Amino acid sequence: MILLTYSLFLSFQAAAGILCYVGAYVFITYDDYDHFFEDVYTLIPGVIIIAAGALLFIIGLIGCCATIRESRCGLATFVIILLLVFVTEVVVVVLGYIYRAKVEDEVDKSITNVFNQYNGVSSDSASRAIDYVQRQLHCCGIHNYSDWEKTPWFDKSKNNSVPLSCCRDNAFNCTGSMSRPGDLYSEGCEALVVEKLQEIMMYVIWAALAFAAIQLLGMLCACIVLCRRTRDPAYELLITGGTYA
Repeated sequence: MILLTYSLFLSFQAAAGILCYVGAYVFITYDDYDHFFEDVYTLIPGVIIIAAGALLFIIGLIGCCATIRESRCGLATFVIILLLVFVTEVVVVVLGYIYRAKVEDEVDKSITNVFNQYNGVSSDSASRAIDYVQRQLHCCGIHNYSDWEKTPWFDKSKNNSVPLSCCRDNAFNCTGSMSRPGDLYSEGCEALVVEKLQEIMMYVIWAALAFAAIQLLGMLCACIVLCRRTRDPAYELLITGGTYA
Protein backbone atom coordinates (compact mmCIF):
# COMPACT_ATOMS: atom_id res chain seq x y z
CA MET A 1 0.00 0.00 0.00
CA ILE A 2 2.87 2.39 0.81
CA LEU A 3 4.46 1.78 -2.61
CA LEU A 4 1.12 2.35 -4.33
CA THR A 5 0.61 5.54 -2.30
CA TYR A 6 3.94 7.05 -3.31
CA SER A 7 3.48 5.98 -6.95
CA LEU A 8 0.07 7.63 -6.99
CA PHE A 9 1.47 10.73 -5.31
CA LEU A 10 4.21 11.08 -7.93
CA SER A 11 1.65 10.52 -10.69
CA PHE A 12 -0.51 13.32 -9.31
CA GLN A 13 2.42 15.75 -9.09
CA ALA A 14 3.52 14.92 -12.63
CA ALA A 15 -0.05 15.27 -13.87
CA ALA A 16 -0.40 18.64 -12.13
CA GLY A 17 2.82 19.90 -13.72
CA ILE A 18 1.82 18.79 -17.21
CA LEU A 19 -1.69 20.28 -16.87
CA CYS A 20 -0.18 23.63 -15.87
CA TYR A 21 2.24 23.41 -18.80
CA VAL A 22 -0.60 22.75 -21.26
CA GLY A 23 -2.58 25.68 -19.84
CA ALA A 24 0.45 27.97 -20.08
CA TYR A 25 1.01 26.81 -23.68
CA VAL A 26 -2.53 27.90 -24.52
CA PHE A 27 -1.86 31.36 -23.05
CA ILE A 28 1.46 31.76 -24.88
CA THR A 29 0.00 30.68 -28.22
CA TYR A 30 -3.03 32.92 -27.75
CA ASP A 31 -0.68 35.85 -27.28
CA ASP A 32 0.82 35.10 -30.71
CA TYR A 33 -2.56 34.76 -32.43
CA ASP A 34 -4.80 37.06 -30.39
CA HIS A 35 -5.32 39.49 -33.28
CA PHE A 36 -7.27 36.81 -35.11
CA PHE A 37 -9.92 36.63 -32.37
CA GLU A 38 -12.61 39.10 -31.39
CA ASP A 39 -13.23 37.24 -28.14
CA VAL A 40 -10.98 35.65 -25.52
CA TYR A 41 -13.15 32.54 -25.14
CA THR A 42 -10.23 30.31 -26.20
CA LEU A 43 -8.52 31.18 -22.92
CA ILE A 44 -11.31 29.66 -20.82
CA PRO A 45 -10.12 26.02 -21.18
CA GLY A 46 -6.56 27.19 -20.49
CA VAL A 47 -7.59 29.00 -17.30
CA ILE A 48 -9.60 26.02 -16.09
CA ILE A 49 -6.88 23.49 -16.81
CA ILE A 50 -4.23 25.57 -14.98
CA ALA A 51 -6.57 25.84 -11.98
CA ALA A 52 -7.18 22.09 -12.13
CA GLY A 53 -3.41 21.44 -12.28
CA ALA A 54 -2.74 23.65 -9.24
CA LEU A 55 -5.55 21.98 -7.30
CA LEU A 56 -4.33 18.54 -8.36
CA PHE A 57 -0.90 19.32 -6.88
CA ILE A 58 -2.47 20.24 -3.53
CA ILE A 59 -4.84 17.28 -3.35
CA GLY A 60 -1.98 14.96 -4.25
CA LEU A 61 -0.36 15.96 -0.96
CA ILE A 62 -3.67 15.53 0.89
CA GLY A 63 -4.26 12.13 -0.65
CA CYS A 64 -0.76 10.91 0.16
CA CYS A 65 -1.04 11.90 3.84
CA ALA A 66 -4.58 10.56 4.15
CA THR A 67 -3.67 7.21 2.57
CA ILE A 68 -0.57 6.71 4.74
CA ARG A 69 -2.49 7.55 7.93
CA GLU A 70 -5.59 5.84 6.52
CA SER A 71 -7.74 8.64 7.90
CA ARG A 72 -11.39 8.10 7.00
CA CYS A 73 -12.14 11.83 7.04
CA GLY A 74 -9.03 12.65 5.00
CA LEU A 75 -9.73 9.96 2.44
CA ALA A 76 -13.36 11.02 2.09
CA THR A 77 -12.27 14.64 1.55
CA PHE A 78 -9.70 13.44 -0.97
CA VAL A 79 -12.33 11.53 -2.96
CA ILE A 80 -14.78 14.46 -2.95
CA ILE A 81 -12.17 16.96 -4.14
CA LEU A 82 -10.96 14.52 -6.80
CA LEU A 83 -14.53 14.13 -7.98
CA LEU A 84 -14.87 17.91 -8.29
CA VAL A 85 -11.64 18.16 -10.29
CA PHE A 86 -12.81 15.26 -12.46
CA VAL A 87 -16.05 17.13 -13.23
CA THR A 88 -13.98 20.25 -13.99
CA GLU A 89 -11.89 18.34 -16.51
CA VAL A 90 -15.03 16.97 -18.15
CA VAL A 91 -16.15 20.59 -18.51
CA VAL A 92 -12.76 21.41 -20.10
CA VAL A 93 -13.26 18.62 -22.64
CA VAL A 94 -16.76 19.83 -23.52
CA LEU A 95 -15.65 23.47 -23.82
CA GLY A 96 -12.63 22.40 -25.84
CA TYR A 97 -14.84 20.69 -28.42
CA ILE A 98 -17.27 23.63 -28.51
CA TYR A 99 -14.55 26.25 -28.96
CA ARG A 100 -12.64 24.09 -31.42
CA ALA A 101 -15.71 24.16 -33.66
CA LYS A 102 -15.93 27.97 -33.33
CA VAL A 103 -12.31 28.68 -34.25
CA GLU A 104 -12.88 28.64 -38.01
CA ASP A 105 -15.79 31.11 -37.86
CA GLU A 106 -13.90 33.40 -35.50
CA VAL A 107 -10.76 33.51 -37.66
CA ASP A 108 -12.83 33.95 -40.83
CA LYS A 109 -14.56 37.02 -39.33
CA SER A 110 -11.41 38.76 -38.15
CA ILE A 111 -8.54 37.84 -40.48
CA THR A 112 -9.47 40.26 -43.29
CA ASN A 113 -9.63 43.14 -40.83
CA VAL A 114 -6.19 42.24 -39.43
CA PHE A 115 -4.62 42.15 -42.89
CA ASN A 116 -6.21 45.52 -43.69
CA GLN A 117 -4.50 46.99 -40.60
CA TYR A 118 -1.05 45.95 -41.80
CA ASN A 119 1.29 48.90 -42.37
CA GLY A 120 4.67 47.19 -42.51
CA VAL A 121 5.94 48.87 -39.34
CA SER A 122 7.44 46.39 -36.87
CA SER A 123 6.23 48.42 -33.88
CA ASP A 124 2.61 48.00 -34.95
CA SER A 125 1.01 45.03 -33.17
CA ALA A 126 -1.14 43.93 -36.13
CA SER A 127 1.88 44.06 -38.47
CA ARG A 128 3.98 42.04 -36.01
CA ALA A 129 1.20 39.46 -35.70
CA ILE A 130 0.89 38.99 -39.47
CA ASP A 131 4.66 38.83 -40.05
CA TYR A 132 4.96 36.30 -37.20
CA VAL A 133 2.19 34.08 -38.59
CA GLN A 134 3.53 34.19 -42.14
CA ARG A 135 7.04 33.26 -41.03
CA GLN A 136 6.02 30.61 -38.51
CA LEU A 137 3.33 28.91 -40.61
CA HIS A 138 5.05 29.46 -43.98
CA CYS A 139 2.07 31.15 -45.53
CA CYS A 140 1.24 34.36 -47.39
CA GLY A 141 -2.02 36.28 -47.54
CA ILE A 142 -5.42 35.02 -46.46
CA HIS A 143 -5.95 32.36 -49.14
CA ASN A 144 -2.78 33.01 -51.20
CA TYR A 145 -0.27 35.80 -51.83
CA SER A 146 -2.57 37.56 -54.32
CA ASP A 147 -4.82 38.62 -51.41
CA TRP A 148 -2.26 41.31 -50.59
CA GLU A 149 -3.37 43.21 -53.72
CA LYS A 150 -6.64 44.02 -51.94
CA THR A 151 -5.04 45.57 -48.85
CA PRO A 152 -4.49 49.32 -48.16
CA TRP A 153 -0.78 48.63 -47.55
CA PHE A 154 -0.37 47.26 -51.09
CA ASP A 155 -2.06 50.32 -52.60
CA LYS A 156 0.14 52.70 -50.60
CA SER A 157 3.42 50.92 -51.27
CA LYS A 158 2.82 50.74 -55.07
CA ASN A 159 5.79 48.45 -55.58
CA ASN A 160 3.85 45.31 -56.63
CA SER A 161 5.28 43.34 -53.73
CA VAL A 162 4.16 41.54 -50.59
CA PRO A 163 5.79 41.71 -47.12
CA LEU A 164 9.19 40.07 -46.79
CA SER A 165 7.67 37.64 -44.28
CA CYS A 166 6.09 35.94 -47.32
CA CYS A 167 9.53 34.98 -48.67
CA ARG A 168 10.46 31.31 -48.56
CA ASP A 169 13.38 30.41 -46.30
CA ASN A 170 15.39 29.11 -49.24
CA ALA A 171 14.61 32.04 -51.56
CA PHE A 172 17.78 33.94 -52.53
CA ASN A 173 17.59 37.76 -52.52
CA CYS A 174 13.82 37.69 -52.15
CA THR A 175 12.28 41.17 -52.21
CA GLY A 176 8.64 40.07 -51.98
CA SER A 177 8.06 40.94 -55.62
CA MET A 178 4.95 39.34 -57.08
CA SER A 179 6.78 39.01 -60.38
CA ARG A 180 8.73 36.15 -58.74
CA PRO A 181 5.95 33.99 -57.22
CA GLY A 182 8.35 31.08 -56.80
CA ASP A 183 10.07 33.01 -54.00
CA LEU A 184 6.82 33.34 -52.03
CA TYR A 185 4.83 30.95 -49.88
CA SER A 186 1.93 29.73 -51.96
CA GLU A 187 -0.44 28.67 -49.17
CA GLY A 188 -2.77 31.13 -47.46
CA CYS A 189 -2.65 31.77 -43.71
CA GLU A 190 -6.32 31.42 -42.78
CA ALA A 191 -6.51 27.62 -43.06
CA LEU A 192 -3.17 27.19 -41.27
CA VAL A 193 -4.13 29.52 -38.39
CA VAL A 194 -7.38 27.59 -37.93
CA GLU A 195 -5.49 24.29 -38.04
CA LYS A 196 -2.93 25.50 -35.49
CA LEU A 197 -5.54 26.74 -33.02
CA GLN A 198 -7.68 23.61 -33.38
CA GLU A 199 -4.53 21.56 -32.72
CA ILE A 200 -3.96 23.49 -29.50
CA MET A 201 -7.53 22.78 -28.39
CA MET A 202 -6.94 19.08 -29.03
CA TYR A 203 -3.88 19.21 -26.74
CA VAL A 204 -6.12 20.59 -24.00
CA ILE A 205 -8.80 17.96 -24.63
CA TRP A 206 -6.38 15.01 -24.60
CA ALA A 207 -4.57 16.32 -21.52
CA ALA A 208 -7.86 16.65 -19.65
CA LEU A 209 -8.96 13.14 -20.68
CA ALA A 210 -5.63 11.54 -19.77
CA PHE A 211 -5.48 13.04 -16.31
CA ALA A 212 -9.14 12.40 -15.64
CA ALA A 213 -8.17 8.72 -15.92
CA ILE A 214 -5.43 9.23 -13.31
CA GLN A 215 -7.97 10.84 -11.00
CA LEU A 216 -10.33 7.89 -11.40
CA LEU A 217 -7.46 5.62 -10.32
CA GLY A 218 -6.86 7.82 -7.27
CA MET A 219 -10.54 7.74 -6.31
CA LEU A 220 -10.60 3.96 -6.73
CA CYS A 221 -7.57 3.48 -4.43
CA ALA A 222 -9.04 5.79 -1.79
CA CYS A 223 -12.40 4.01 -1.93
CA ILE A 224 -10.69 0.61 -1.47
CA VAL A 225 -8.98 1.84 1.72
CA LEU A 226 -12.23 3.36 2.98
CA CYS A 227 -14.17 0.15 2.34
CA ARG A 228 -11.51 -1.93 4.11
CA ARG A 229 -11.73 0.27 7.19
CA THR A 230 -15.51 0.20 7.18
CA ARG A 231 -15.85 -3.57 6.80
CA ASP A 232 -13.07 -4.65 9.18
CA PRO A 233 -13.52 -3.20 12.70
CA ALA A 234 -10.52 -5.20 13.97
CA TYR A 235 -8.32 -3.48 11.41
CA GLU A 236 -9.57 -0.09 12.58
CA LEU A 237 -8.90 -0.90 16.24
CA LEU A 238 -5.36 -1.99 15.42
CA ILE A 239 -4.70 1.25 13.57
CA THR A 240 -5.98 3.35 16.48
CA GLY A 241 -4.10 1.26 19.06
CA GLY A 242 -7.22 -0.36 20.53
CA THR A 243 -7.78 -3.98 21.59
CA TYR A 244 -10.13 -6.31 19.83
CA ALA A 245 -11.82 -8.92 21.92
